[in-house]
Amino acid sequence: MEVKINTKEKFTVITPITPKIYANLAEDLNIACLNCLNSPTKNVVLNLQAVTAIDEEAAKNLTNLQQTFYENNASFVLCEIKPQLEDIFDKYELLDLLNITPTESEAWDIVQIEEIERELLDGEDF
Repeated sequence: MEVKINTKEKFTVITPITPKIYANLAEDLNIACLNCLNSPTKNVVLNLQAVTAIDEEAAKNLTNLQQTFYENNASFVLCEIKPQLEDIFDKYELLDLLNITPTESEAWDIVQIEEIERELLDGEDF
């Protein structure tokens, strides 16, 4: 699967170029995202602006991927999802489980807010 990767200070933007994501292509996307967990910039914004279709297995894979990021104290935000893609996530009852923003800029804001939250929680003594 072709993806465009743009690394910023606090996160990496991964943008699939392929309009359809199916289970066999999702593995490549998984690897690209999981590689970020091993880097200093481990937060990911997944920009789905070019994607118009996704199968159930690939959609569930993205949900699991998001969970993996949060378990590793990293953010994973989807953005720029087309209405037909949103309908697919909703059909598989995954829409409410995903962290989705309308624009990439708003996704950046979410990552920065979550970074601040993690820093505050790490600083608290329990």
